[in-house]
Amino acid sequence: QVQLVESGGGLVQAGGSLRLSCAASGITFNVNAMAWYRQAPGKQRELVAFIIGGGFITNYADSVKGRFTISRDNAKNTVYLQMNSLKPDDTAVYLCNTGTYSRGSYVSSNYWGQGTQVTVSS
Repeated sequence: QVQLVESGGGLVQAGGSLRLSCAASGITFNVNAMAWYRQAPGKQRELVAFIIGGGFITNYADSVKGRFTISRDNAKNTVYLQMNSLKPDDTAVYLCNTGTYSRGSYVSSNYWGQGTQVTVSS
């Protein structure tokens, strides 16, 4: 049974930082691609970043490049999202996903965590 549990969200002022964590179980973590998505009220779910296998391949949405960093600890079955220089537009529920990497793109699965709320005040 696949489980993804996110944590680390909260309320932060613009310019601040947060570190999100996603603990995974029920998967062969070190071979799975992992990703962070976010969904703001009234908007479509957006792929924020993904990371492949040992972490040698990462990819970011243009809106977060240079500010967010995705990483993984395969020994702890955990993926992280370090978010710096946060903006009010980053306010959303952040969700973890485990999927696959195919032809340069991340392909999501139907396995999602419950999400963690990030709110950035101006």
